[in-house]
Amino acid sequence: MKEPVAYLGPRGTFTHEAARRMFPEEHYLLHPCDSIPDVLTAVDSGETPYGVVPVENAIEGSVTLTLDWLTHHVDVPITAEVVVPIDQCLFCHPDHKETELSRFTRILSHPQAVAQCREYLRQHVPDAVVSYVDSTADAARRVGSQGRDRWLAIGPRSAGALYGLYQRDAAIQDYENNITRFIAVGKTVPERKQPRCRKTSLLLSLPEDYPGALYNVLASFVRQGINLSRLESRPTKKRLGTYRFFIDAEKEIDDLAMKQAMDEIRDRGCTVRLLGSYPCFSGESSNSSESLDNRDHGAYNHR
Repeated sequence: MKEPVAYLGPRGTFTHEAARRMFPEEHYLLHPCDSIPDVLTAVDSGETPYGVVPVENAIEGSVTLTLDWLTHHVDVPITAEVVVPIDQCLFCHPDHKETELSRFTRILSHPQAVAQCREYLRQHVPDAVVSYVDSTADAARRVGSQGRDRWLAIGPRSAGALYGLYQRDAAIQDYENNITRFIAVGKTVPERKQPRCRKTSLLLSLPEDYPGALYNVLASFVRQGINLSRLESRPTKKRLGTYRFFIDAEKEIDDLAMKQAMDEIRDRGCTVRLLGSYPCFSGESSNSSESLDNRDHGAYNHR
């Protein structure tokens, strides 16, 4: 029997693609959810053993809803990460495949997708009205359901194929480097290929605010030769000016250097919560064990 995997849906979104790459559909049953909280709650409650949500992009930054729910609402471990190149495509209904781009009247997509393509849209479809919808897949569905109006949709190739659209252009994002980090939560993810690295994610609270408090914490990692790939503050939601810090360290939690760094940090009175220690994979094809793309990328879209 296939195990269920909750992901931020619907089908045809970038999160759907990420879920397929970590959890091939021949082995798992992918279940779309309406929101990030729905995914994390399903895993936290035991309704599903696995979940997939976006966590960060290099252009738009962290997905704060994911971070806040991991911090304040659920207690689920991060068990894997996959980095997925994002290629935004432009679609129309097949009835309008010969229509000049400048004659289209409306563009539908998720706000993040539109934000990534503003310069392209300004140059090629300057007079079209932008309409935001819940997901790139929803934009493709709406354009595919009618051929009367001259509408365009922005989204992944999978969304265009799912709803029978005609692809007018590809890679229309304004930045060449376009990537999203997705995380799996819940049960340990079976490793089907060699990870590109391993990471430990921590949530750190300082004992008090004083000059050099954060510096002293970071110095512990420096002394142990541990590289930090992310350091980000988020409000504690208790009072103004108080923060917790998300830290991604490029070592496993059982590594001796990590253990020594953790001991030093706790000795300084800091509270440390382990969010997960896990393998990190490059984006790979859902029907192949080979990497989709070995280039450097950067940016974020999840829907």
